[in-house]
Parts: sequence; structure tokens; C-alpha cells
Amino acid sequence: MKLDVVLGLQWGDEGKGKIVDVLAERYPVVARFQGGPNAGHSLHFDGKSFVLRSVPSGIFRKDAKNIVGNGVVLDPITFKGECDNIAEKTGIPVTERIVIAKKAHLILPTHRLLDAANEAAMGKGKIGSTLKGIGPTYTDKISRHGLRVGDILAPDFADRYAKLQNRHITLLKQMGFECDPHAEDEAFMEAVAYLRQFELVDCEYYVNNLLKDHEMLAEGAQGSMLDIDYGSYPFVTSSTTSCSGACVGLGVSPQKIGHVYGIFKAYCTRVGSGPFPTELFDETGEEIRRIGHEFGAVTGRPRRCGWLDLVALKYAVMISGVTDLIMMKSDCLDTFETIKVCTSYIVDGQPSDQWPFDTFANIEPVYTEFKGWHTDLTHCRTEEELPAEFREYIAFMESYLGVPIKIISVGPDREATIMR
Repeated sequence: MKLDVVLGLQWGDEGKGKIVDVLAERYPVVARFQGGPNAGHSLHFDGKSFVLRSVPSGIFRKDAKNIVGNGVVLDPITFKGECDNIAEKTGIPVTERIVIAKKAHLILPTHRLLDAANEAAMGKGKIGSTLKGIGPTYTDKISRHGLRVGDILAPDFADRYAKLQNRHITLLKQMGFECDPHAEDEAFMEAVAYLRQFELVDCEYYVNNLLKDHEMLAEGAQGSMLDIDYGSYPFVTSSTTSCSGACVGLGVSPQKIGHVYGIFKAYCTRVGSGPFPTELFDETGEEIRRIGHEFGAVTGRPRRCGWLDLVALKYAVMISGVTDLIMMKSDCLDTFETIKVCTSYIVDGQPSDQWPFDTFANIEPVYTEFKGWHTDLTHCRTEEELPAEFREYIAFMESYLGVPIKIISVGPDREATIMR
């Protein structure tokens, strides 16, 4: 059987949570393969709303098994709070529906303090971190100092924790960052005790054994333009957000990859610093933010908004080998007279149709304009109901990107989804 992958193709916040929830009914297994609680996957159904940070979005499907893969960095405190909230509101037996990879790395409270210290030290050059400890945790992973989920089963785990914590304290002192590094020790150990209630697995064996008889959906976090290698470096996250991250983050061969679903919004948003060629600083940008409720699910920060960037989107499609496109928030452009999409750049005075190496370059968007459709798309449930202007917009994007748009979302609920 195949491992299908769902990815965000922009700078995150594309709507992956809803789509994974919609697709999950087709898959008996849903797996997160990278990132951590910097993710904020929003789901809306039955009059309820949830924001999932580390829990896979298949949690609300009764028969779905959910895997937190080894590529994920897990904050036990945040994870426990998230699971408690789900259990309290829904009665779902969370510990029965989720398995956790032993090789996933743990986020310590001092990782979050290091994140804050690093960001403060950068001043005006700050990345725009969510301050969830993601970067420092991946740093410890790469430098071979990290603690992994499987370590919580060791009888000397408290000593291992203290050793890494002391290393962090030394770094914090060197940076002159004032804090209480022991403030969350008790909460952390309580959350670790909670983690021990879950089935902890050797993810690579677990996943490959399941793939013998079951199809599986791998759920990405953040977006392709935040990829540590191929994103808008240095304004990126600390993990591989492209399709190859699913192989590393779950322990599967590239031969196992089936469909690659790429999700994008009908416009672009970004949280934090970094290049954003189509960013709007006028009333149009404010209107998109207002209609789309563009505020971070994790941070609450207002998102930067702009027109759709097809150059960046085509780049992300290429990197991950996307086979099926999914367009989100189409309804948010219902009232605009003119819709613009960026189809090329002027980079430092030179025309280009490629995402540039130098993210500090002067990147000017070149737009193609479309007539607005002035139709409330939220009531549409079939392709035939979509206005001609919108269908023309879709056809242009498919031609430019060379990949079909298979799903169109016209609202936040599960039902507001058109399958093509």
C-alpha cells in the first residue's frame, strides 16, 4: 500500500487541518512527520472548533490510528494540555487513538527559554519565531545532545533531563537572559508521566508493517516555503516541510509515496519576518485579512496578506512532486472587483520566473489580472455551481502549474468542500 502526503505549499496556515480531517475518512492511519507545537491546524465541525498543535488531525475519526512520527519534536506539557482538551470536550479516548515514535525528540521548558533568548539577541534581525522551542530542540538533535521520547522509559531519565537542562542553563547565563529555568520542572515531569500512558513505538517498523495492509496519510506542518533547505532562508522553520520530510520523519522509502496533495490558499499569507513578494500594505490587504480571519492559530499574530504568488507555488510543487492540488479559502475573494495573481518577478531589475536564491533581493511581482466573480461560493457544493469567472481562474492556475486542482474549499466546515 502507499503513503499519501498532505503538504502546505506556501508559508504555512494554508488550511491543512481541515483537509486532513476531510481526507481522514479514506485512511485508517494518519501520521504527523515533522514540526512541533508551532503548528496550528484548525478544524471546524458539528459546531465545534479545535486547534491541533502536535496531535494528528485524524484524531476525530473514530476508526483512524494517529501516529506522532520520529521527525516531530514533542513538548510534553503542550501535548498533555492538547489531549486533555480534546478528551474533555469530546470524550475521545486519546491514549487509544495515538501512538508516539520513541525517536521523536522532546522539547524541554529550557528549549523555549533558549528560543526566547535567541530571538531577543537578534534584535531587528529576528526570524519571527513562535517561541515554542522548536529551533533549539532541532539544534540539540543535530548536535547529538537531545532527549527522545523513548528516553522517558529509562530508569535514569531524571538524570538525563537534569544534564541537558544544566547545559541549557549555562547557555542562558552566557547570553545574559534572566529567567527561572526550573519554573516548569514539576509540570514537565507530570506531563512525561502522562506520555507513558501512550503506546511508544519504533516508528519505522510500525509504519512499514502497517503499510503492508493499510493506506496511510502523512500530515505535514508549516509550509513548503518554510523548508529548512528550500524555503526563504534564513526566515524558515527548522525541519524539512517538503515531501521528502515524510520519508525521513516516518522511516519509509520514497518508493512508498503515492499521492502528494499540495494545499494552497487563493491568496498568500505569512506570519513573522522574511520575503513576501506579493504582500499588500493597502486596504485590499486589510480586507483579505478581515474576511479570511487571518490571525495566527498558535500566536494570535495578524498575518501578512497578499495576492497569490504562482511563481513560489510552482517552485513548491516542483520540490515535492505534487500530484493533486487543493485550493483553500476560495470564498474569501468573492467580493473583489479584480483578482490578481503573480506570474513572474523582477529581481534586482531583471525579469525572472524562478524563486531567487537571495531572499534579501528586491523582488517585484508581475501580475496577471482576472475579473472577480461576485458570487457567494459558500453555498456551492458542486463544480457546476461555480461561476464562469471562477472556473476561468482555476483553469489558468492549472495550466500555469501543470497540476490539477482536485479539491476546492469554500468554507471552514467539512461540508464546504467541492471534489473534482
